Amino acid sequence: MATFAVPVYAGYFADPFVWQHRGVYYAVGTGAAEAAGQTDPPSTGNRLGNVFPLLRSDNLMDWHPVGRALARPDRLLGDNFWAPEVAEHDGVFYLYYSVGHGDKRHQLRVAASQRPTGPYEDMGRTLIEPEHCAFAIDPHPFQDDDGRWYLFYARDFLDTEGGTRAGTALAVRPLESMLQLAEEETVVLRARFDWQRFLRDRPMYGRLFDWHTLEGPCVRKHDGRYYCFYSGGRWETEGYGVDYAVADHVLGPYATQDAAEGPRVLRSVPGERLGPGHNSIAVGPDGRTDFIVYHAWDPAMTARRMFVAPLAWTADGPRLSNL
Repeated sequence: MATFAVPVYAGYFADPFVWQHRGVYYAVGTGAAEAAGQTDPPSTGNRLGNVFPLLRSDNLMDWHPVGRALARPDRLLGDNFWAPEVAEHDGVFYLYYSVGHGDKRHQLRVAASQRPTGPYEDMGRTLIEPEHCAFAIDPHPFQDDDGRWYLFYARDFLDTEGGTRAGTALAVRPLESMLQLAEEETVVLRARFDWQRFLRDRPMYGRLFDWHTLEGPCVRKHDGRYYCFYSGGRWETEGYGVDYAVADHVLGPYATQDAAEGPRVLRSVPGERLGPGHNSIAVGPDGRTDFIVYHAWDPAMTARRMFVAPLAWTADGPRLSNL
């Protein structure tokens, strides 16, 4: 682990989620086909192809493909598959993901498998009905110390009350079971700063908005407090980056002091990585060191690739470490 300035996998691998099972690391993410809405392989007749690239590693740094995770569900759900994450509960692996049509209609789904490598079979239900929420993405399952599960996610908000800005932002609901969300939703974090802007005068929901984006939630409990990492801004630009909010309870309220000037955890490094974001966190092979796993564009912006870097918990909050 001598350098952290180069991607750990050569292929396109966005929204990387890493977890460990029986001493082996697995990573699942959004591939080029999933991002582009080209998940139906050619010349397969009625056979539906699997989606979401899946990788394996023994040391968190050297990764090898092990197939594709999700057996493709009904094509009527859409062709864009984004940001899968996996949770293990009672010996079953659950894959949470979003699927939809472009960037305006997406729903949260869940699939299950008896093995970490799948294939994961969609369980036939939408976690949040589209008539109540037309756009929900980036599901993140989190288990608290008491064993209870929660699902964090990003969805659209159109109001601007209390200084908030219209756009995609973060919410959470308890999981009543691994297949069902509770009805009550708690808002985790809304956009408030210029660096979180996605696009001025963006046409959405029949209107024009100064649109802002918070997405890719990842929750980590450290020293009794809950840190909700998130990505802000526009994912195709060098201004995209990772910041965090902190709470004393899993449902908040979450506070974001000192975030007005830009993301504090991950920013672009010219000539090295551009638009870093959508992270997960894994414990290293030593069993102690936290590592942040994220995607970033290569300098030519040809693909989003997976990076791994040590994460330090400093007096000023979580930061990249020079370990």
